[in-house]
Amino acid sequence: MTAIIPDSHLDLLLEPIDGVLTTLMPDGQPQMSIVWGDYDGQHVLINTTLERQKGKNMSANPKVNVLMIDPKNVARFLEVRGEVTEITQEGAIDHADKQTKAYTKNAKERFYGEIYPLEQQEKETRVIVKILPKKVTTNAIFS
Repeated sequence: MTAIIPDSHLDLLLEPIDGVLTTLMPDGQPQMSIVWGDYDGQHVLINTTLERQKGKNMSANPKVNVLMIDPKNVARFLEVRGEVTEITQEGAIDHADKQTKAYTKNAKERFYGEIYPLEQQEKETRVIVKILPKKVTTNAIFS
């Protein structure tokens, strides 16, 4: 069953807010990474490489968690428990460039050459990971 991301919290995926991706190591231990998030209307999108630990983990086990916290109000957050449905190289570098522009407020145009060294592109396989939300939680409740 697919969970819906409420309109009230879409900004946490569409605005340049750092998030936390949790994947599972081969021994079952959680592994967390700071990530840039995105949303295509159905999937949470994470841009990474197959060579990084999170890429290896998601290739082996599709169960993940993404947490986006509103930097202006930490009681407002979006937690997405989901499943990786696709890992694709198609459009991954263009997507990394799009995220670079957003997360640097247009100060940088290209991921490779401005965020990471250009020669790094030849050493890794950049991918877009599509995560289908299975459970969505929003906001902390304080009494």
